[in-house]
Amino acid sequence: MTLDRDAFYINGGWAAPTSTQTIQVVSPHSEQVVATVPEGTPGDIDAAVAAARRAFDEGPWPRMTPAERIDVVQVFSGLYAAKLGEMADVITAEMGSPTSFSNLAQSPAPWMQIEAFLGIARDYPWEEVRTGVLGTPVMVRREPVGVVAAIPPWNVPQFTIMSKVVPALLAGCTVVVKPAPETPLDAYLMAELLQEAGVPAGVVNIVAGGRETGEHLVAHPGVDKVAFTGSTAAGRKIAAVCGEQLKRVSLELGGKSAAIVLDDADLAKAVEGLKFTGLMNSGQACVAQTRILASRANYASVVDALAEAVGGMQVGDPMDPATEIGPMVAQRQQERVEKYIALGQEEGARVVVGGVGMPEGLDRGWYVRPTVFADVDNRMRIAQEEIFGPVLSVIPFDDVDDAVRIANDSDYGLAGTVWTGDQEAGLDVARRVRTGTYGVNTYTMDFAAPFGGYKASGLGREFGPEGLGQYTELKSIYLES
Repeated sequence: MTLDRDAFYINGGWAAPTSTQTIQVVSPHSEQVVATVPEGTPGDIDAAVAAARRAFDEGPWPRMTPAERIDVVQVFSGLYAAKLGEMADVITAEMGSPTSFSNLAQSPAPWMQIEAFLGIARDYPWEEVRTGVLGTPVMVRREPVGVVAAIPPWNVPQFTIMSKVVPALLAGCTVVVKPAPETPLDAYLMAELLQEAGVPAGVVNIVAGGRETGEHLVAHPGVDKVAFTGSTAAGRKIAAVCGEQLKRVSLELGGKSAAIVLDDADLAKAVEGLKFTGLMNSGQACVAQTRILASRANYASVVDALAEAVGGMQVGDPMDPATEIGPMVAQRQQERVEKYIALGQEEGARVVVGGVGMPEGLDRGWYVRPTVFADVDNRMRIAQEEIFGPVLSVIPFDDVDDAVRIANDSDYGLAGTVWTGDQEAGLDVARRVRTGTYGVNTYTMDFAAPFGGYKASGLGREFGPEGLGQYTELKSIYLES
């Protein structure tokens, strides 16, 4: 089966590109080309936005009842469920996510989002009549926001596409998706399923491309809302453009989340949880809890336990089900992570496990040795800046108040956990840490609840009724009593 593509998905069909520029999708494991696809240009974006604009302004989708849209999305959900294995394999091939993680999260979690949003949409108050202060009725109506530009990153491409496309569809919007150039293949597989499900022409359009293509889409006058997941630096630029145009925007950005290990925690359970929360998807996750906070009294025990656990993780071929840490998505990302590891040593942190250099037994691929730093001060750059790789920093604290202070001493506010034998004490910590999501002895994303960040971690929320509401405009209609 070839993964090559020669067209974009525009206006319900496969459209020839406006140029001969191509993107080579390279396996981070083998460093070999796995597929070639067209590279989108501003002209291709113009065609996609024009199709989405016509579908919104003139087409049936925004004018269908919510129940009719739900029926179409339900068909799409069934088709998607039948392709979970294939979708997982495509994502592993294009960006190197370990197949264990791809089959756990890269494809099942997007499908779970579809089902969750379908349930939310069925009970959503699309129109509700309230009694006004003068006793006269007022209808509050939720209408689609318009044409949505959906821009996902490469690390969890389907997960971040689905968090935008599905609520947009259910709200009656039309969408232009610009996948990252590293991961275009999964989006085109999704396009085939949308087409088969009977989503009308122009309602979803997909053009993969790089930064210039994305900038053109964000600034396009035909776009009513931008939904972006990616770096905080890119998010700031997008917010500035949208602010200038008074364009709706939601941003899910970076993180530098802290996991607080209290002295009464079950250390074995905590370390097993920290392996996942800190190193999921080879550390390429915005919610990765890479700052591990341990009390000075228990510091050595936490460091030793983490070192043993991380040092025993299997690194290698992402298609091997036993692999826990795969390659970085690209050579530039491998180099970035290694520079941070070297920087941490320069700053005075101590490498306990890992360090600069290829993992043992590997002579190709964009791999990084999973690394644990001890003796980390929260002011160090490795504790303040998002590394986006398998690097954990263990930071000491004096007491619970100090732990909360350190956790909050960050430009970011996306996620976090506390590990403790006292759930009430853990809940007290959770209430004090300024992040959009938090876990007590666990961390997950529940698609019935809002997800997003404080501070530089973004604007707006995804998932839950709040996530659906990001794709609606509120209209008040005053009725005669």
